[in-house]
Amino acid sequence: MNILLLGSGGREHALAWKLAQSSLLAGGGTLYAAPGNPGIAAHATCIGLDVTDHAATIAFCDSHRIGLVVVGPEAPLVDGLADSLRGAGVPVFGPGQAAAQLEGSKGFTKDLCARAGIPTGGYERVSSEEAGLAAVHRFGAPVVIKADGLAAGKGVTVAMDLATAEAAIREIFAGRFGEAGAEAVVEEFLDGEEASFFALTDGATIVPFASAQDHKRVGDGDTGPNTGGMGAYSPARVLTPALQAECMTRIIAPTVKTLADEGMPYSGVLFLGVMLTAEGPKLIEYNCRFGDPECQVMLMRLESDLGELLLACAENRLAAIEPPRFSDATALTVVMAGAGYPGEPKKGGRIDGIAAAEAGGAKVFHAGTKPGADGAILANGGRVLNVTAQGHSVSEAQAAAYAAVDALDAPDLFCRRDIGWREVARERG
Repeated sequence: MNILLLGSGGREHALAWKLAQSSLLAGGGTLYAAPGNPGIAAHATCIGLDVTDHAATIAFCDSHRIGLVVVGPEAPLVDGLADSLRGAGVPVFGPGQAAAQLEGSKGFTKDLCARAGIPTGGYERVSSEEAGLAAVHRFGAPVVIKADGLAAGKGVTVAMDLATAEAAIREIFAGRFGEAGAEAVVEEFLDGEEASFFALTDGATIVPFASAQDHKRVGDGDTGPNTGGMGAYSPARVLTPALQAECMTRIIAPTVKTLADEGMPYSGVLFLGVMLTAEGPKLIEYNCRFGDPECQVMLMRLESDLGELLLACAENRLAAIEPPRFSDATALTVVMAGAGYPGEPKKGGRIDGIAAAEAGGAKVFHAGTKPGADGAILANGGRVLNVTAQGHSVSEAQAAAYAAVDALDAPDLFCRRDIGWREVARERG
Protein backbone atom coordinates (compact mmCIF):
# COMPACT_ATOMS: atom_id res chain seq x y z
CA MET A 1 0.00 0.00 0.00
CA ASN A 2 1.06 3.59 -0.65
CA ILE A 3 0.40 6.18 2.07
CA LEU A 4 0.24 9.98 1.79
CA LEU A 5 1.08 12.03 4.89
CA LEU A 6 0.18 15.72 4.87
CA GLY A 7 2.21 18.26 6.87
CA SER A 8 5.69 19.56 7.53
CA GLY A 9 6.23 19.90 11.29
CA GLY A 10 7.59 17.91 14.19
CA ARG A 11 4.31 16.03 14.59
CA GLU A 12 4.49 14.95 10.97
CA HIS A 13 8.15 13.87 11.32
CA ALA A 14 7.09 11.64 14.21
CA LEU A 15 4.18 10.28 12.18
CA ALA A 16 6.46 9.62 9.19
CA TRP A 17 9.03 7.88 11.40
CA LYS A 18 6.38 5.56 12.84
CA LEU A 19 4.43 5.02 9.61
CA ALA A 20 7.66 4.02 7.85
CA GLN A 21 7.75 1.01 10.24
CA SER A 22 4.21 -0.10 9.31
CA SER A 23 3.44 -3.44 7.73
CA LEU A 24 1.14 -1.55 5.35
CA LEU A 25 4.25 -0.52 3.40
CA ALA A 26 5.56 -4.09 3.11
CA GLY A 27 5.97 -5.42 -0.40
CA GLY A 28 7.10 -2.23 -2.04
CA GLY A 29 4.70 0.38 -0.67
CA THR A 30 5.79 4.02 -0.64
CA LEU A 31 5.24 6.66 2.02
CA TYR A 32 4.77 10.09 0.45
CA ALA A 33 4.81 13.36 2.40
CA ALA A 34 3.50 16.75 1.29
CA PRO A 35 5.43 18.91 1.71
CA GLY A 36 7.55 17.22 4.37
CA ASN A 37 10.82 18.57 5.75
CA PRO A 38 14.49 17.47 5.82
CA GLY A 39 13.81 15.08 8.71
CA ILE A 40 10.74 13.57 7.09
CA ALA A 41 12.76 13.04 3.91
CA ALA A 42 14.70 10.29 5.70
CA HIS A 43 11.49 8.23 5.90
CA ALA A 44 9.30 9.39 3.02
CA THR A 45 9.32 10.70 -0.53
CA CYS A 46 8.61 14.41 -0.16
CA ILE A 47 6.47 16.02 -2.85
CA GLY A 48 5.15 19.43 -3.74
CA LEU A 49 1.37 19.30 -3.45
CA ASP A 50 -1.01 22.14 -2.68
CA VAL A 51 -3.43 20.51 -0.24
CA THR A 52 -5.77 23.50 -0.48
CA ASP A 53 -6.37 22.29 -4.06
CA HIS A 54 -8.64 19.37 -3.31
CA ALA A 55 -8.90 18.26 -6.93
CA ALA A 56 -5.11 18.11 -7.28
CA THR A 57 -4.83 16.13 -4.05
CA ILE A 58 -7.45 13.64 -5.23
CA ALA A 59 -5.70 13.36 -8.60
CA PHE A 60 -2.39 12.57 -6.89
CA CYS A 61 -4.05 9.89 -4.76
CA ASP A 62 -5.57 8.34 -7.88
CA SER A 63 -2.38 8.40 -9.97
CA HIS A 64 -0.19 7.07 -7.14
CA ARG A 65 -2.66 4.44 -5.85
CA ILE A 66 -2.81 5.93 -2.36
CA GLY A 67 -4.52 3.54 0.07
CA LEU A 68 -4.48 5.87 3.09
CA VAL A 69 -4.15 9.63 3.59
CA VAL A 70 -3.01 10.79 7.03
CA VAL A 71 -3.76 14.47 7.66
CA GLY A 72 -1.29 15.84 10.20
CA PRO A 73 -2.28 19.49 10.82
CA GLU A 74 -5.69 20.93 11.58
CA ALA A 75 -6.08 23.48 8.77
CA PRO A 76 -6.78 20.97 5.93
CA LEU A 77 -9.38 19.25 8.14
CA VAL A 78 -11.15 22.51 8.94
CA ASP A 79 -10.99 23.23 5.19
CA GLY A 80 -12.91 20.02 4.44
CA LEU A 81 -10.18 18.05 2.69
CA ALA A 82 -11.19 14.80 4.40
CA ASP A 83 -14.71 15.16 2.99
CA SER A 84 -13.36 15.65 -0.53
CA LEU A 85 -11.09 12.62 -0.25
CA ARG A 86 -13.82 10.39 1.18
CA GLY A 87 -16.15 11.54 -1.58
CA ALA A 88 -13.56 10.29 -4.07
CA GLY A 89 -13.28 6.93 -2.32
CA VAL A 90 -9.89 7.57 -0.68
CA PRO A 91 -9.52 6.27 2.91
CA VAL A 92 -8.47 9.19 5.11
CA PHE A 93 -7.52 9.53 8.76
CA GLY A 94 -9.11 12.70 10.08
CA PRO A 95 -12.57 14.17 10.62
CA GLY A 96 -14.74 15.92 8.08
CA GLN A 97 -15.23 19.67 8.06
CA ALA A 98 -18.36 19.73 10.22
CA ALA A 99 -16.82 17.62 13.00
CA ALA A 100 -13.50 19.48 12.74
CA GLN A 101 -15.31 22.54 14.08
CA LEU A 102 -14.38 21.05 17.47
CA GLU A 103 -11.02 22.72 16.85
CA GLY A 104 -11.98 25.25 14.23
CA SER A 105 -14.37 27.10 16.55
CA LYS A 106 -14.01 27.39 20.31
CA GLY A 107 -17.59 28.60 20.49
CA PHE A 108 -18.88 25.57 18.58
CA THR A 109 -17.25 23.27 21.12
CA LYS A 110 -18.58 25.18 24.12
CA ASP A 111 -22.10 25.14 22.68
CA LEU A 112 -21.82 21.38 22.07
CA CYS A 113 -20.74 20.89 25.69
CA ALA A 114 -23.79 22.81 26.84
CA ARG A 115 -26.10 20.65 24.70
CA ALA A 116 -24.50 17.36 25.76
CA GLY A 117 -23.94 18.13 29.45
CA ILE A 118 -20.15 17.80 29.14
CA PRO A 119 -18.24 19.30 32.10
CA THR A 120 -16.39 22.47 31.11
CA GLY A 121 -15.95 26.03 32.35
CA GLY A 122 -18.63 28.67 32.04
CA TYR A 123 -18.34 30.85 28.93
CA GLU A 124 -19.73 33.62 26.80
CA ARG A 125 -19.33 34.03 23.03
CA VAL A 126 -18.67 37.61 21.88
CA SER A 127 -18.39 39.18 18.44
CA SER A 128 -17.21 42.70 19.24
CA GLU A 129 -14.69 44.46 21.44
CA GLU A 130 -17.47 46.14 23.38
CA ALA A 131 -19.23 42.84 24.12
CA GLY A 132 -15.92 41.21 25.01
CA LEU A 133 -14.96 43.88 27.51
CA ALA A 134 -18.40 43.68 29.10
CA ALA A 135 -18.09 39.89 29.42
CA VAL A 136 -14.63 40.20 30.97
CA HIS A 137 -16.04 42.45 33.68
CA ARG A 138 -18.93 40.08 34.32
CA PHE A 139 -16.52 37.16 34.80
CA GLY A 140 -13.87 39.10 36.69
CA ALA A 141 -10.25 38.02 36.99
CA PRO A 142 -8.71 35.52 36.57
CA VAL A 143 -10.38 34.78 33.24
CA VAL A 144 -9.47 33.08 29.96
CA ILE A 145 -9.75 34.84 26.59
CA LYS A 146 -9.69 32.81 23.34
CA ALA A 147 -9.85 33.78 19.69
CA ASP A 148 -12.65 31.60 18.29
CA GLY A 149 -10.78 30.18 15.29
CA LEU A 150 -7.41 28.64 14.44
CA ALA A 151 -4.56 30.80 15.73
CA ALA A 152 -1.58 28.40 15.69
CA GLY A 153 -1.75 27.89 19.43
CA LYS A 154 -1.26 31.60 20.13
CA GLY A 155 -4.84 32.85 20.47
CA VAL A 156 -5.32 32.05 24.15
CA THR A 157 -4.65 34.39 27.06
CA VAL A 158 -4.94 33.29 30.68
CA ALA A 159 -5.47 36.69 32.28
CA MET A 160 -4.78 36.95 35.98
CA ASP A 161 -5.98 40.57 36.11
CA LEU A 162 -8.56 42.67 34.29
CA ALA A 163 -6.00 44.84 32.50
CA THR A 164 -4.48 41.79 30.81
CA ALA A 165 -7.92 40.46 29.90
CA GLU A 166 -8.98 43.79 28.40
CA ALA A 167 -5.75 43.99 26.39
CA ALA A 168 -6.36 40.46 25.04
CA ILE A 169 -9.89 41.36 23.92
CA ARG A 170 -8.65 44.52 22.18
CA GLU A 171 -5.85 42.56 20.48
CA ILE A 172 -8.25 39.97 19.11
CA PHE A 173 -10.71 42.51 17.72
CA ALA A 174 -7.91 44.70 16.37
CA GLY A 175 -7.20 41.86 13.96
CA ARG A 176 -4.04 40.24 15.29
CA PHE A 177 -5.39 36.76 14.51
CA GLY A 178 -7.18 37.64 11.29
CA GLU A 179 -10.36 35.67 10.62
CA ALA A 180 -9.65 33.52 13.70
CA GLY A 181 -10.48 36.59 15.78
CA ALA A 182 -13.78 37.49 14.17
CA GLU A 183 -15.32 36.13 17.36
CA ALA A 184 -13.92 35.36 20.79
CA VAL A 185 -14.85 33.24 23.79
CA VAL A 186 -14.56 34.54 27.34
CA GLU A 187 -14.22 31.60 29.71
CA GLU A 188 -14.26 30.84 33.39
CA PHE A 189 -10.76 30.26 34.77
CA LEU A 190 -10.40 26.63 35.83
CA ASP A 191 -8.04 25.90 38.70
CA GLY A 192 -6.08 22.65 38.67
CA GLU A 193 -3.44 20.76 36.74
CA GLU A 194 -3.76 20.46 32.98
CA ALA A 195 -3.15 17.29 31.01
CA SER A 196 -3.77 15.92 27.52
CA PHE A 197 -5.67 12.74 26.70
CA PHE A 198 -6.06 11.16 23.26
CA ALA A 199 -8.56 8.67 21.89
CA LEU A 200 -9.11 7.10 18.46
CA THR A 201 -12.57 6.73 16.99
CA ASP A 202 -14.16 5.68 13.72
CA GLY A 203 -17.38 7.41 14.68
CA ALA A 204 -18.81 4.41 16.54
CA THR A 205 -16.02 2.62 18.40
CA ILE A 206 -13.78 4.68 20.70
CA VAL A 207 -10.48 3.42 22.11
CA PRO A 208 -8.12 5.28 24.46
CA PHE A 209 -4.74 6.10 22.96
CA ALA A 210 -2.38 7.77 25.45
CA SER A 211 -1.89 10.66 27.86
CA ALA A 212 0.70 13.44 27.93
CA GLN A 213 1.43 16.74 29.62
CA ASP A 214 2.40 19.74 27.52
CA HIS A 215 4.22 22.92 28.57
CA LYS A 216 2.63 25.90 26.82
CA ARG A 217 4.42 28.91 28.26
CA VAL A 218 7.71 29.94 26.71
CA GLY A 219 9.78 30.30 29.89
CA ASP A 220 10.99 28.11 32.73
CA GLY A 221 8.57 27.84 35.63
CA ASP A 222 5.64 28.31 33.22
CA THR A 223 6.35 32.01 32.69
CA GLY A 224 5.90 34.24 29.67
CA PRO A 225 3.39 34.05 26.81
CA ASN A 226 1.66 30.93 25.55
CA THR A 227 3.23 29.08 22.63
CA GLY A 228 2.35 26.11 20.46
CA GLY A 229 4.15 23.99 23.07
CA MET A 230 7.71 24.00 24.43
CA GLY A 231 7.88 20.36 25.45
CA ALA A 232 5.90 17.39 26.70
CA TYR A 233 6.16 14.01 28.34
CA SER A 234 4.08 10.82 28.22
CA PRO A 235 2.42 9.22 30.06
CA ALA A 236 0.99 11.90 32.34
CA ARG A 237 0.62 9.88 35.53
CA VAL A 238 -1.48 12.61 37.10
CA LEU A 239 -4.16 11.41 34.65
CA THR A 240 -4.78 8.14 36.50
CA PRO A 241 -6.63 5.19 34.94
CA ALA A 242 -9.74 6.22 36.91
CA LEU A 243 -9.53 9.79 35.60
CA GLN A 244 -8.96 8.53 32.06
CA ALA A 245 -12.08 6.38 32.35
CA GLU A 246 -14.00 9.43 33.58
CA CYS A 247 -12.74 11.45 30.60
CA MET A 248 -13.94 8.69 28.26
CA THR A 249 -17.42 8.37 29.77
CA ARG A 250 -18.21 11.99 30.68
CA ILE A 251 -16.44 13.92 27.91
CA ILE A 252 -15.30 11.92 24.88
CA ALA A 253 -18.17 9.41 24.51
CA PRO A 254 -20.94 12.05 24.70
CA THR A 255 -19.02 14.22 22.24
CA VAL A 256 -18.80 11.41 19.68
CA LYS A 257 -22.45 10.46 20.22
CA THR A 258 -23.71 14.03 19.96
CA LEU A 259 -21.78 14.65 16.74
CA ALA A 260 -23.10 11.40 15.24
CA ASP A 261 -26.67 12.16 16.32
CA GLU A 262 -26.42 15.61 14.75
CA GLY A 263 -25.14 14.31 11.40
CA MET A 264 -21.47 15.15 11.94
CA PRO A 265 -19.80 11.75 12.58
CA TYR A 266 -16.26 12.09 13.90
CA SER A 267 -13.49 9.82 12.60
CA GLY A 268 -9.85 10.27 13.60
CA VAL A 269 -8.07 11.21 16.79
CA LEU A 270 -9.72 13.28 19.51
CA PHE A 271 -7.23 15.35 21.51
CA LEU A 272 -8.75 16.36 24.82
CA GLY A 273 -7.16 19.17 26.79
CA VAL A 274 -8.46 18.60 30.31
CA MET A 275 -8.18 20.46 33.62
CA LEU A 276 -8.13 18.24 36.69
CA THR A 277 -10.24 20.36 39.02
CA ALA A 278 -11.53 19.68 42.53
CA GLU A 279 -14.89 18.81 40.90
CA GLY A 280 -13.29 16.31 38.49
CA PRO A 281 -11.97 16.53 34.91
CA LYS A 282 -13.30 19.44 32.86
CA LEU A 283 -12.79 20.06 29.15
CA ILE A 284 -10.50 22.96 28.29
CA GLU A 285 -10.50 22.44 24.53
CA TYR A 286 -10.59 19.84 21.79
CA ASN A 287 -8.15 19.44 18.92
CA CYS A 288 -8.99 17.30 15.89
CA ARG A 289 -5.45 15.98 15.26
CA PHE A 290 -2.49 14.64 17.21
CA GLY A 291 -0.91 17.25 19.45
CA ASP A 292 2.42 18.85 18.74
CA PRO A 293 4.69 18.05 20.63
CA GLU A 294 2.53 15.41 22.40
CA CYS A 295 2.51 13.23 19.28
CA GLN A 296 6.28 12.88 19.41
CA VAL A 297 6.36 11.44 22.93
CA MET A 298 3.34 9.18 22.45
CA LEU A 299 4.72 7.65 19.27
CA MET A 300 8.09 7.03 20.94
CA ARG A 301 6.18 4.74 23.32
CA LEU A 302 3.79 3.16 20.81
CA GLU A 303 4.45 -0.55 20.20
CA SER A 304 1.48 -1.17 17.87
CA ASP A 305 1.51 -0.71 14.10
CA LEU A 306 0.46 2.93 13.66
CA GLY A 307 -0.54 2.44 10.03
CA GLU A 308 -2.92 -0.40 10.92
CA LEU A 309 -4.56 1.71 13.65
CA LEU A 310 -5.08 4.73 11.41
CA LEU A 311 -6.36 2.62 8.50
CA ALA A 312 -8.85 0.88 10.81
CA CYS A 313 -10.21 4.30 11.80
CA ALA A 314 -10.44 5.36 8.16
CA GLU A 315 -12.25 2.14 7.17
CA ASN A 316 -14.70 2.12 10.12
CA ARG A 317 -13.39 -1.14 11.59
CA LEU A 318 -11.65 0.01 14.76
CA ALA A 319 -13.57 -2.56 16.82
CA ALA A 320 -12.02 -5.39 14.81
CA ILE A 321 -8.37 -4.77 15.71
CA GLU A 322 -6.35 -4.86 18.90
CA PRO A 323 -6.27 -1.59 20.86
CA PRO A 324 -3.01 0.41 20.91
CA ARG A 325 -0.16 -0.96 23.03
CA PHE A 326 2.48 1.26 24.65
CA SER A 327 5.75 0.61 26.43
CA ASP A 328 5.98 1.32 30.15
CA ALA A 329 8.79 3.80 29.52
CA THR A 330 8.41 7.54 29.82
CA ALA A 331 9.20 9.66 26.77
CA LEU A 332 10.03 13.37 27.05
CA THR A 333 10.59 15.95 24.33
CA VAL A 334 12.26 19.35 24.51
CA VAL A 335 11.35 21.93 21.87
CA MET A 336 14.25 23.93 20.46
CA ALA A 337 12.86 27.24 19.20
CA GLY A 338 14.26 30.13 17.20
CA ALA A 339 15.41 33.16 19.19
CA GLY A 340 12.48 35.56 19.48
CA TYR A 341 9.76 32.90 19.53
CA PRO A 342 6.78 33.13 20.08
CA GLY A 343 7.31 36.52 18.45
CA GLU A 344 9.22 36.78 15.18
CA PRO A 345 11.85 34.00 15.34
CA LYS A 346 15.37 34.23 14.01
CA LYS A 347 15.71 32.01 10.93
CA GLY A 348 18.52 30.70 8.79
CA GLY A 349 20.93 29.63 11.53
CA ARG A 350 22.92 26.45 10.94
CA ILE A 351 22.17 23.36 13.05
CA ASP A 352 24.93 20.82 13.66
CA GLY A 353 25.32 17.86 15.97
CA ILE A 354 22.08 16.00 15.26
CA ALA A 355 23.92 12.67 14.85
CA ALA A 356 25.74 13.27 18.14
CA ALA A 357 22.44 14.09 19.85
CA GLU A 358 20.93 10.83 18.62
CA ALA A 359 23.96 8.69 19.46
CA GLY A 360 22.62 7.79 22.91
CA GLY A 361 19.19 6.69 21.68
CA ALA A 362 17.40 10.03 21.52
CA LYS A 363 15.45 11.08 18.43
CA VAL A 364 15.58 14.58 16.98
CA PHE A 365 12.37 15.38 15.13
CA HIS A 366 12.50 18.26 12.65
CA ALA A 367 9.76 20.82 13.25
CA GLY A 368 10.91 23.92 11.36
CA THR A 369 14.00 23.22 9.27
CA LYS A 370 15.12 23.55 5.66
CA PRO A 371 18.08 22.22 3.71
CA GLY A 372 21.11 24.47 3.22
CA ALA A 373 24.21 24.23 1.07
CA ASP A 374 26.37 21.10 1.26
CA GLY A 375 23.74 19.14 3.18
CA ALA A 376 23.48 21.63 6.03
CA ILE A 377 20.30 21.89 8.11
CA LEU A 378 19.03 25.42 8.74
CA ALA A 379 16.45 26.78 11.15
CA ASN A 380 13.27 27.83 9.37
CA GLY A 381 10.52 28.34 11.90
CA GLY A 382 9.47 29.20 15.41
CA ARG A 383 9.66 25.70 16.81
CA VAL A 384 12.62 24.13 15.03
CA LEU A 385 13.54 20.79 16.65
CA ASN A 386 11.92 18.33 19.08
CA VAL A 387 14.64 16.50 21.01
CA THR A 388 13.00 13.34 22.34
CA ALA A 389 14.29 10.61 24.66
CA GLN A 390 13.01 7.80 26.87
CA GLY A 391 13.70 6.57 30.40
CA HIS A 392 12.26 4.46 33.20
CA SER A 393 11.02 7.65 34.88
CA VAL A 394 10.36 11.25 33.93
CA SER A 395 13.59 12.23 35.69
CA GLU A 396 15.57 9.71 33.63
CA ALA A 397 13.89 10.70 30.35
CA GLN A 398 14.46 14.37 31.16
CA ALA A 399 18.17 13.81 31.79
CA ALA A 400 18.52 11.88 28.52
CA ALA A 401 16.67 14.53 26.51
CA TYR A 402 18.76 17.41 27.87
CA ALA A 403 21.98 15.45 27.28
CA ALA A 404 20.91 15.22 23.64
CA VAL A 405 20.04 18.93 23.60
CA ASP A 406 23.51 19.74 24.89
CA ALA A 407 25.09 17.68 22.10
CA LEU A 408 23.57 20.00 19.48
CA ASP A 409 25.41 22.97 18.02
CA ALA A 410 22.62 25.44 17.31
CA PRO A 411 23.48 28.88 18.75
CA ASP A 412 20.34 30.54 17.36
CA LEU A 413 18.01 28.16 19.19
CA PHE A 414 16.81 28.13 22.80
CA CYS A 415 14.72 25.83 24.98
CA ARG A 416 13.13 25.55 28.37
CA ARG A 417 15.30 23.65 30.84
CA ASP A 418 12.49 22.32 33.05
CA ILE A 419 10.26 20.15 30.84
CA GLY A 420 8.51 17.59 33.04
CA TRP A 421 9.14 19.59 36.21
CA ARG A 422 5.86 18.75 37.93
CA GLU A 423 6.32 15.01 37.64
CA VAL A 424 10.04 15.22 38.44
CA ALA A 425 9.09 16.99 41.67
CA ARG A 426 6.55 14.28 42.47
CA GLU A 427 9.09 11.54 41.78
CA ARG A 428 11.53 13.15 44.17
CA GLY A 429 8.86 13.38 46.84
